[in-house]
Amino acid sequence: MNLQTKKHLLDIDCYSKEEIFQILNDSKIMMEILNRKVKKIPTLRGKTIVTLFYEPSTRTRISFEQAAKILNADVINISIKESSSNKGESLLNTVLTIQSIKADIIIIRHPHSGAPYFLAKNSEVPIINAGDGSHAHPTQSLLDLYTIQNNLGKIENINIVMVGDILYSRVARSNILAFSKLGANITLCGPNTLIPHEFLSNNHLYKNIKFEPSLKKAVKNADVIMPLRIQLERQSTGHLPNLQEYSKQWCITSDIVSISKQDVKILHPGPMNEGIEISSDVAHGPKSLISEQVTNGVAVRMALLYSMLNTEPNMNLEE
Repeated sequence: MNLQTKKHLLDIDCYSKEEIFQILNDSKIMMEILNRKVKKIPTLRGKTIVTLFYEPSTRTRISFEQAAKILNADVINISIKESSSNKGESLLNTVLTIQSIKADIIIIRHPHSGAPYFLAKNSEVPIINAGDGSHAHPTQSLLDLYTIQNNLGKIENINIVMVGDILYSRVARSNILAFSKLGANITLCGPNTLIPHEFLSNNHLYKNIKFEPSLKKAVKNADVIMPLRIQLERQSTGHLPNLQEYSKQWCITSDIVSISKQDVKILHPGPMNEGIEISSDVAHGPKSLISEQVTNGVAVRMALLYSMLNTEPNMNLEE
């Protein structure tokens, strides 16, 4: 597959259902490469990938960097604290500078929703959205889809329960689009003040989705439970009395997991606040796929970079 006609990845709705499945299929090939003793193929030799993160990141940034290096691309990580942005340079001028050095792709994370869209309109360089404000995180959606399909064998008709801060979570917004597009049944659960009810009212865009205020009822038939971190850094007004009260009602504990299906899987996009939205024994227990998500993220981002940048019709898997 070649997605070079898809110049940018701004949200998961940039891709059709068929294109998503193709990326997931390519990710399986990339996983085989990732598991080799020598993790190096010449597929993107000569390509330059720039990461531009205006917010802290561990998993996403190093995942993209590892993915690019395995594909033999050159990687430039720009530290915002040490860049001219710290001197007042605008986002656009920073990106135009990157464009001028002939970078082949820019991976950006930004605190303002819509920043990648603005750059896509003003840059000749392809843009990958690595998270913008509370709006979108499409590559997280792709790796979550891959993780679910790899473990459950399918996505259609499975029951996914997302618990917690749906309102401010960019992961939740992209995942709801992705899960809905691929036919999963989605249940949102959490404090009413943190549930964006436009998801429930827009049946044309968001299908097979419902709100269940009771955590025990929500997880009863769950195939997948995904707790989400409380996004305190994005909340301008208090939506919760305190985190302790939240934890008492919404934390995914072993008791909650025991209500679900016997083979239920636990996902979390990270970073985790253990003891708040998920207990340590669940996060690191036998039903958890959280570490696998991180590994899968490298393979999925390899597939994405390959599909957007590789000019050869067939994948070169030689070491």
